[in-house]
Amino acid sequence: MSDSATGAAHPLFVATLRLLALTSSANGLWMLLHAWSWFSLIPGVANTGEANAHLIHDVGVAYLVCGIGLFWCAYNPRRAHAVFVGVTLFFVGHALGHVIEILFGMLPYSHWLIDLPLVFGPAILLAWLAMPARWRRLSGG
Repeated sequence: MSDSATGAAHPLFVATLRLLALTSSANGLWMLLHAWSWFSLIPGVANTGEANAHLIHDVGVAYLVCGIGLFWCAYNPRRAHAVFVGVTLFFVGHALGHVIEILFGMLPYSHWLIDLPLVFGPAILLAWLAMPARWRRLSGG
C-alpha cells in the first residue's frame, strides 16, 4: 500500500497515525488538566472505583507521551517502528487490564461494549498495524 516508486508511506496510514496521535494527546491533556470532568464524562470510568486525581494524572502523562510518540511516528514512519511498538504495548497492556478485570468480575460485563471504542478498538488497531510486514508495507520502509 505504499508508493513503491518513492517508498513513501501510504497516506491513509499516515492519517491514521495522526488521528491516533491527536486523540491520545487530547485524552492525556484532558486527564492532566481536568481530571474530575474526565472521570465523570468518559463512559464506564466511574465503574472502576473512586476518582483519584493523582492516578488520573499519571495515566494522562502516559497517554500524552503516547500521543507525542504517535505524532513522531506519523512524520517519520520509515524509522518509527520501535517507537510505535512501545506505544502499542501501552495500549494493549491497558486493554488486557480491562479484559482481566471484566473476566474476574471487577468490572461489569457491559464493559465489553463500553470499552470497545476507546480501549479495545485502538489496542487492536495498533497491534494490527505494528506487525512488521504490515508496518514495512504501509510505512514505505
